[in-house]
Amino acid sequence: MEERLTAIAGAHGEPLATHAGATIAAGGKRLRPLLVLVAAGEPGSAEVEEALVRAAAAVELVHSATLVHDDVLDDAPLRRGVPTVYATAGRDAATQTGDLLFARAFSELARGEDAEQVRLLSDAGSALARGELVQRADAWDASISLERYLHRCDLKTARLFQAAARLGARCAGAGGAVEEALGDFGRRIGLAFQLLDDVLDVSGPAERTGKHRGTDLLDGTVTLPFILARARDPELGAIDPRTITEPAQAEAVCDRIAATGALDEARAQALDHVDGAKALLPEGLEERQRAALLLVADGVVARYA
Repeated sequence: MEERLTAIAGAHGEPLATHAGATIAAGGKRLRPLLVLVAAGEPGSAEVEEALVRAAAAVELVHSATLVHDDVLDDAPLRRGVPTVYATAGRDAATQTGDLLFARAFSELARGEDAEQVRLLSDAGSALARGELVQRADAWDASISLERYLHRCDLKTARLFQAAARLGARCAGAGGAVEEALGDFGRRIGLAFQLLDDVLDVSGPAERTGKHRGTDLLDGTVTLPFILARARDPELGAIDPRTITEPAQAEAVCDRIAATGALDEARAQALDHVDGAKALLPEGLEERQRAALLLVADGVVARYA
């Protein structure tokens, strides 16, 4: 899968090859393509293995495209501790790089001639776009509800995890019920991942996350720790996020959030989703596959230990 990503990134000439290659080479957890592979179990044939490589690469390409586009929208200088395409090459180059990665994702799936795979990833891509619109609509709003926040997390993060698991199951020829159950597993894992990622934005430290604590606050994005903390500290709820303009201010708010105990509550909610995901695993999976899926679920939590 990594070899395929590298080949795709370099296949369209300069300067996009350099920018796409840098985006792919920046790495990341590769959790979404990993979910494609473990949801399939043992490939069983070279044909299935090839289909899985295509699907895993396609999912990672969509994820990478959204990161590049997010950096443009957020005016972000760093991603994973290194300069973004937006910072090094400008808005136009970053937008075009994201567009290229997104287009190549669907080109990969189209090679397999299974329209349902394309539909699954397309639906997840549409959800991502809707989630971004919800986040923009909610920017700087300190009063958004927990339900609204979770809906945004579902659209922006969980749906792509769901698609990844379903794609893997479908490539392996799993039945409809198994595919559906594994998709639901992926969706719950994705939701837990986002909740914990939002905790990490508050708890840091910067050397672990590659960005300043409170980056979400500086971007006007209200997340679970703030929502939980404002119920415990009314003065937090009275803060206008537009007044948080400097990293030092954001870190001070992060300290106040942590002092309320909201981070522990947010982690507990995420762990509940992980446990719920494990309970959704269908009966009849081979033991090696079940163990791998449980490791993926636990891995979502482990990076916050």
